[in-house]
Amino acid sequence: MSNADLDDLAVELAEFAPPEKKDGRSAREERIIAGFEDIQRFVATHGRVPQHGEDRDIFERLYAVRLDRLRALPECRSLLEPLDHQGLLAGGLAAAASVEEIPDIDDLAAELADTGEANDITVLRHVRASAEKRAAEEIADRKPCKDFETLRPLFERVQTEIKTGMRQSQPIEAGRRAIEAGDFFVLDGLTLYVAEIGDPLKTTAGEVDRRLRVIYSNGTESNLLLRSLQRAFYDDPAARRLASPQTGQLSFSGELESDDVESGTIYVLRSLSDHPYVAQHRELIHKIGVTGGKVESRIANAENEATYLLAKVEVIATYKLAGINRTRLENLLHRLFAPARLNITIHDRFGHPVRPEEWFLVPLFAIDEAVERIKDGSITDYVYDPETARLTPAP
Repeated sequence: MSNADLDDLAVELAEFAPPEKKDGRSAREERIIAGFEDIQRFVATHGRVPQHGEDRDIFERLYAVRLDRLRALPECRSLLEPLDHQGLLAGGLAAAASVEEIPDIDDLAAELADTGEANDITVLRHVRASAEKRAAEEIADRKPCKDFETLRPLFERVQTEIKTGMRQSQPIEAGRRAIEAGDFFVLDGLTLYVAEIGDPLKTTAGEVDRRLRVIYSNGTESNLLLRSLQRAFYDDPAARRLASPQTGQLSFSGELESDDVESGTIYVLRSLSDHPYVAQHRELIHKIGVTGGKVESRIANAENEATYLLAKVEVIATYKLAGINRTRLENLLHRLFAPARLNITIHDRFGHPVRPEEWFLVPLFAIDEAVERIKDGSITDYVYDPETARLTPAP
């Protein structure tokens, strides 16, 4: 392999997602520095330089090849020596491999591209950049989470909230990749929980960043950088934010925030029917529903619809909501109060028997409490007890 080939190889191995060009450095130099910083992070995490060998992770082997090439190229050494605080270019922590020990880069490229043909080094350009970046900053840094059993209920609760519609899976749009402690995301098919955000730190590239403690649903954790996670969202089109009421995705106040997307209204109705049982328990019998339109329009023809007990109704309470699935929320409320569902059969205007499904023998204060618990995310921990007419902790 000629020096020219080595030079091209050094560029290819460093060509992930090029950082912004800094004054006085070419784009090629920035790529070389970025690639060297990947190796430095690997060394800081593992306490050794990346090594060759069939039993090694594919990315570790790529870093090993890169380091050997950087050591061999004088122009790379002169560029990187001021940044080499670990002494890697001089053989710190491990000696460079001999030529015979260096694997064929085409073979490594073929493995990464999941193909048996890699006749050109440019095949590396088709490897998804995020995969290699996360190998350096995330995957290689993962370790078993010792307190995962303590955190497991958080993941289970998130899954329940997704199923009931209380938590929304939302695309992560450009410009809205803010990350806070307590956030949940889906990345590369795994649910991840941002448990901690560290103090500001300055990277070798001069950027200000923060170290995260990220817990994954497979029981592992990592301490990748905040910027790395944000880049990973960009690189994975399927990445999702699992938005919760606590992150402001629900609104039950009278007014919505300017950037909320209104999804509808929870409404509570009271029947004005003269049916003997309804009249006797009028203060306790309520219809609970969710609509995306105006409640007034929905009930305008109540006296002609069996679902409204063929009688006019009055609106007792409404709660606006934003960023949540209306159908799932309505199903959640109906399941919660199912033990108190009104058991009544009436005949519609054609004489057919109808059993309305959305009326419940539930006091208004219990409905108010349910809405508050939806708002704070605790509703999945409670059931409705018709004997005491209250929400009680789930057994």
